[in-house]
Amino acid sequence: MPRSVNHVASKAKRTRILKLTKGYYGARKNVWTVAKNTWEKGLTYAYRDRKNKKRTFRALWIQRINAAARMEGLSYSALMGLLHKAGIEINRKVLADLAVNNPEAFKAIVDKVK
Repeated sequence: MPRSVNHVASKAKRTRILKLTKGYYGARKNVWTVAKNTWEKGLTYAYRDRKNKKRTFRALWIQRINAAARMEGLSYSALMGLLHKAGIEINRKVLADLAVNNPEAFKAIVDKVK
């Protein structure tokens, strides 16, 4: 009796992964084992970088707030300390957006805490 294999399902799985690796360089796009390994490694990078994205954006917001605060004669840490002391709860994302897109509003916040 011949061995029964579900070639339809295994071929579909390979096709799906090869479709996901479309656009990769060299054998990474069309050789099954290389493509599978590349795709799996890409998933680990994606997981890691979803966490790193939060870190990166927070660092960017801090740099923008620091630059705007220094134009008002304060450092970033001094500004954040004064905001905390004044009881103004505004997150870094919004504060950085104000610093870039609405400098008058940022200046008003700085004047309020000074």
